[in-house]
Amino acid sequence: MLSFSGSGATSPARIKVRDLNHIQSFASEEVLTRSRHGSSTSLKGKRSSFGQQYEISAMPVTDIIEMVAGLLTKITTTNDHQHDHIHRHIPPPEGTAGLDQQATSVLAFHGKNAPSITILSYLSRIHKYCPTTYEVFLSLLVYFDRMAEIVNRASLPITSDNRLRQENRGSNSKNFGESTGTARGPATPPSSGPFGPQQGNPMSGHTRHASGEADADVDAYNLSHFFVVDSFNIHRLVIAGVTCASKFFSDVFYTNSRYAKVGGLPLVELNHLELQFLLLNDFRLSVPVEELEAYGTMLVEFYAREVMTQHQSSQMEGLYMQAPTPP
Repeated sequence: MLSFSGSGATSPARIKVRDLNHIQSFASEEVLTRSRHGSSTSLKGKRSSFGQQYEISAMPVTDIIEMVAGLLTKITTTNDHQHDHIHRHIPPPEGTAGLDQQATSVLAFHGKNAPSITILSYLSRIHKYCPTTYEVFLSLLVYFDRMAEIVNRASLPITSDNRLRQENRGSNSKNFGESTGTARGPATPPSSGPFGPQQGNPMSGHTRHASGEADADVDAYNLSHFFVVDSFNIHRLVIAGVTCASKFFSDVFYTNSRYAKVGGLPLVELNHLELQFLLLNDFRLSVPVEELEAYGTMLVEFYAREVMTQHQSSQMEGLYMQAPTPP
């Protein structure tokens, strides 16, 4: 499972990032520098060659949402491929009576279908109708990492496959704090939420199939208790996380009925998910400033790597198109 934990920024140098274009500019400069020096060393899996700390407090909240959405989308896509067998072994609600509290809390976020609404659209919808400070969105990444560490560390002894420790680590990035600065009140959300049952429902999507067999050496039922961020739980994790984080970080937050309406969930379900989210975080929502700064730096580095990858792909495609046609 993708994760950026354990690679905090240590350089005293600090760059105030203005917006996404600013990140794209120094990412492009890095590509040019590498091209001139003939270097193709990847940034993935090691400290960024930028060697900086990045302060994102001046960035528009919408830009930070786009970076968070990009990271979560990459994580969920990767985990959907790597953990497909888990989706086929989620016990039904009536089959969870004998599970411990932690497993029950994890399974509470799993949906039968993968919503069709994108993570970016969902985060943007939440920010449109429940505007809040940007650290609320970034803190989601901190909380997801914590939940993965707490749950998977406790669940690991039930299986002999130790490689799951790496696959199920948490996955996410980091954050700071600032208000959206909007003078007017939030817009009124439409009556039908993205989870609501209607024609063109954005939450209608891929259904979990029962076909396929799990690996013989893996207890798939036990694996279903691990915390893995995927397409079947990310939207519920997001709305529950925003509900909790808004109350902790912001002086202005909304009622659960509004969050439920915006998130497209029944109020009773959101209330339940809010409690499960707090339980999975041991009711620990405080995030040290240093940790937020490290997550902010890593989030910028993630976005810069994505920009660099796109530039390199474009260059390779250009070279391929310029190659002479064989006789």
